[in-house]
Amino acid sequence: MSDLLIKLYALPQPTSPQDNITVRRAFAAERWLVCDWVTKRFGPGWASECEASFARLPVACFIAVRDGDLLGFACYDATARGLFGPTGVAGSERNHGVGTALLLAALRDMGAQGYAYAIIGRPDSAEFYRKHAGAIEIPDSDPGFYRGLIKQI
Repeated sequence: MSDLLIKLYALPQPTSPQDNITVRRAFAAERWLVCDWVTKRFGPGWASECEASFARLPVACFIAVRDGDLLGFACYDATARGLFGPTGVAGSERNHGVGTALLLAALRDMGAQGYAYAIIGRPDSAEFYRKHAGAIEIPDSDPGFYRGLIKQI
């Protein structure tokens, strides 16, 4: 699976999920809550990357919230500068625009931080990124940055 490249200067217009969902930058005080949520739904590897995004200033993690409940997250600059991810949405909230809203919020923030491009390392759903952010494949990028990653038990 190849890495993807996204032009941050050519993003589509932001989208809004359902009216009662807020997409915003996570607060530092929410670090443990968000990382625990990520661990339970997506595993310790993604949680480790999520935690690293909280060490950035400003925090490089965006969350989707409804009535105080976490629905999803999107991080960048976690594993390496310029890499988008990890990102995930609760199973019950998928296909309702939450993931797209999180993606575009994080990518727009990357652009505001001075990046011209974002790289998505080994995406699970390349088609999602092509459709919603105009991602293109980076030739000869497999296994890419994650080469030699220790296997999780």
